[in-house]
Amino acid sequence: MASPAPPSSGTGTGVQNPKKSLGLFANAMKRKDSFIQFAAMAGILLLSARSLGQKYRIKDLEEDTSALREEQQSVTERMNNIKQSLLHEASLDCTGRFAARLRLLFSDQD
Repeated sequence: MASPAPPSSGTGTGVQNPKKSLGLFANAMKRKDSFIQFAAMAGILLLSARSLGQKYRIKDLEEDTSALREEQQSVTERMNNIKQSLLHEASLDCTGRFAARLRLLFSDQD
């Protein structure tokens, strides 16, 4: 197989092309206005992406808060039902000691 000939400048001596590409910093200094505009636009894009992420994070937190409120209401209702059941059962006790003790315990929570 024949390998392709290396690119040359046409003289055949292997002299490098005088139009050497500039480095990043040299290019940025040469085109300051374009580079500053690019940097500003990139910053705005990053801030927009961050803002969008925060928007969805806030939405998720609001959903979590709503779910926790519902759960708290459910637990409160269950506690009240248990309390009423215990007080009703204690009222059936003929000695009344159990009812008195429950009233003492539940008076701290009200």
